[in-house]
Amino acid sequence: MFLPMLLLLQASAAAPPAAVHHGPGQDAEVRVPRLSGPLVVDGVLDEEVWSRAVVLTGFSQYSPVDGVPASDSTEVLVWYSDDAIHFGIRAFEAHEPVRARLSDRDRIGNDDHIQILLDTFNDGRRAYVFGVNALGVQSDGVRTEAQGSSQGLMSTRQSDPVDSSPDYVYESQGRVTDAGYEIEVRIPFRSVRFPNRDEQAWGVHVLRYVQHSGQVQSWMPALRGRASFLAQSGTLRGLEGIRGGQMVQLNPEVTARAQGAPGEEGWRYGGTDRELGVTAGWSVTPNLTLNATANPDFSQVEADAGQLSFDPRQALFVPEKRPFFLEGSERFQVPNRLIHTRSVASPDGALKLAGKVSRWDVGVLSALDGHSASGSGERAWAQIARLQRDIGEESTVGIVYTDRREGEYTNQLFGADARINFNGIYTLAAQGAGSYTRTSADAPSVRGELWDVSLGRSGRAVDFSTSVKSMDPGLVAGSGFLSRVNLLQTRFSMNHTAYGDPGARVESWTRGFMVSGDWLREGFFSDDRHIESWKVHLNSNSVLRGGWRVGASFLLERFFFPPYLYEGYAIERPAAVPGLGPDTIPFTGTPGITNYDLVVRLSTPRSPRFSGSLLWIGGRDENFDEWAPAYIHIINSSLEWRPSEQLRVEPSYLLQHYIRPDDWSTVSVRNVPRLKVEYQ
Repeated sequence: MFLPMLLLLQASAAAPPAAVHHGPGQDAEVRVPRLSGPLVVDGVLDEEVWSRAVVLTGFSQYSPVDGVPASDSTEVLVWYSDDAIHFGIRAFEAHEPVRARLSDRDRIGNDDHIQILLDTFNDGRRAYVFGVNALGVQSDGVRTEAQGSSQGLMSTRQSDPVDSSPDYVYESQGRVTDAGYEIEVRIPFRSVRFPNRDEQAWGVHVLRYVQHSGQVQSWMPALRGRASFLAQSGTLRGLEGIRGGQMVQLNPEVTARAQGAPGEEGWRYGGTDRELGVTAGWSVTPNLTLNATANPDFSQVEADAGQLSFDPRQALFVPEKRPFFLEGSERFQVPNRLIHTRSVASPDGALKLAGKVSRWDVGVLSALDGHSASGSGERAWAQIARLQRDIGEESTVGIVYTDRREGEYTNQLFGADARINFNGIYTLAAQGAGSYTRTSADAPSVRGELWDVSLGRSGRAVDFSTSVKSMDPGLVAGSGFLSRVNLLQTRFSMNHTAYGDPGARVESWTRGFMVSGDWLREGFFSDDRHIESWKVHLNSNSVLRGGWRVGASFLLERFFFPPYLYEGYAIERPAAVPGLGPDTIPFTGTPGITNYDLVVRLSTPRSPRFSGSLLWIGGRDENFDEWAPAYIHIINSSLEWRPSEQLRVEPSYLLQHYIRPDDWSTVSVRNVPRLKVEYQ
């Protein structure tokens, strides 16, 4: 009897009670224990080491209504070993069956899942995101403060602020249980970057996405009215003596191509073109990575999806999808897209340095573009540099420099920007940039400037934003993307959000307005001022119980005739004298066109089988093809159907139809159907 009691006392001394940290109690300082013991990442938290882990619990709701207790219980167990940090999640589900499917990486948005956000520099600017669904499927990326965009006309959901382009190496496994689901996650220290210190302090957020209710639940009681989400995180302390691994990566690749033509006896093929390429990476320091590529092959990159053009004066933006440029892309983010790596179209070689040095974010890229992407037949050199420094707790300042040279063509751009958060809910942002462009050795240098100032308030009930932006006609971003220049824009918007009681049919209702005015920048400060358009938008968006989202907007706009778009247009009229050819006069259009449009938005809950979204725009709008009023009919729809755990079918359809109001004849129709099928 004495020996069993002694063994029991020894076991109790070896395994002290785990510390429990409740989020709603603002118990944000978590001291993580360093433990060791047998462990298998299998989604079953039955090893003895889990009984000694610290516990994070007491989740509260973040979306759609913040500040109320979560309707589901969640426990997060945390500890670290010599080479990794470990998370164990027990997510209890008493309402409906757990929704989870096997899927490709980064495709778990329709499933019940967990997101672990680690701000390893604890600066509230950027965090690694490790997501895992109930079956262990991973979704990872980077969340950068102030990069998420709010809901707009072409979106039925608030955009995800997580950039899922990067892929990190970590282990995860999950399983569905009678009480809900359990997840086990092991994140090696070599997979993340952190300061070179004896003791670490990492910011941490843990989010739970519950699909049957459409809720996002958070361990720390984050408020939607704050200007910074990451600044409201908890802190993991006690990570002592950890070191990141040395990363050395080498990916050689060989591609071959044979071209043929029809002959007398069938197709005849010439020689086979073989090309060798290589991509390499090396961690110069624990926080700084050097990547290089030569003759990379991007043939496996997903094709760009079709888009609708609403205004021919603005170019369509196409996002970057190529792996070499996506890794560390958050270090190259600049307001107004003064850096866009797709300006390097087909590189023969590139060198990139990205990471963090002290309080500085560093991004440097040098690339040699190939002949195939050159308009002059000569290779283009692109040099890009981006530096950003943390100021205070939530503010940043940065500079950008780009240089692109192609034969006699040269373009340099330099800019500076700042983002200042104050009082927790206000954000003041400012940016200035200038470019110098020379098309040939004999041509004079063309200069252009950009100025952008905005002030916003992100309160829980009332938010507003106001901005003024000016872009000279000579502004050129040779290594960036500017959809339009020669423009001066002013904009003001305000919204009010009301929240329903817990369990109400309408969980939140946002109504607001936006007014804006656009002028040609050239001649604005002289008597030759020309207004392009003014707009007044009245908006309403609601989140309903169960995850339904509905919205409607009324648009009142007036567009004024842009003569520079129709300089080569003429109107043919009958000859004044019989026998002579037709007479023509310059096309001058009508002074202005007034628009009255209705916009309806709808998105469904993310059910186990179906989810979808629909945007419809109808009314009277401008017809740029003929510069005349037209009735419009626009549809942007998408559907995701999951008939089994392995199969995912995603059809989408875009329609843009312009109709003349006098005889109901068609001006133009654009149809963009798309079908994507994935089998896992």
